[in-house]
Amino acid sequence: MSIAKGQDELAENFLENAPTSISLAIPSICYVESLATLEQEDKYNQDFIRRSDIQVNEAARDKTSQNAKLVVNYLKQAKISFLQRTNDTEKRFYIVLNQLLTKAEEISLTTEIIHENLAKNILERHLMDKLIIESIVHHPRLHPNEIKIFLSANSNEFGKREVIEVLRDSGIQYFNKTQNFLGWLQSQSN
Repeated sequence: MSIAKGQDELAENFLENAPTSISLAIPSICYVESLATLEQEDKYNQDFIRRSDIQVNEAARDKTSQNAKLVVNYLKQAKISFLQRTNDTEKRFYIVLNQLLTKAEEISLTTEIIHENLAKNILERHLMDKLIIESIVHHPRLHPNEIKIFLSANSNEFGKREVIEVLRDSGIQYFNKTQNFLGWLQSQSN
């Protein structure tokens, strides 16, 4: 979502131009979570538009205030810009989704991953994130001879000490910023 929202240009560029020497993998649950997030964002956006339209209608009814006319004009222009930005985000989302579908190996959610997930006492209030971590931890067992990196801007959950320890114990290094990952990657080639 950070790429779709225009918050991580480096990640967008890396995804577009990932070296062939690097294998990308993404838990299937991430696709579900991102689609659910997109749907939730759409609901928030529709609510914002609805509330904005109410304010435009209220201000338009005020025939004596110059400020009311300004409010109408500014909110109408803001609505246009907001909808354009929303469209930009949605376009980027589907571009990124298609890139991941073609470039990344999918880490399927299995019953084994779900059982292991239930046994871990981390991220108890963040079930999707917990499934993501368990999927990522499970993956190195299938590819034991590869260097594993987990890149996610969600440092609120994935940056927690207990999560970092679980990742580290599985041989996975976590980066919360694309810039830090790219710096590390560059240092590996020197």
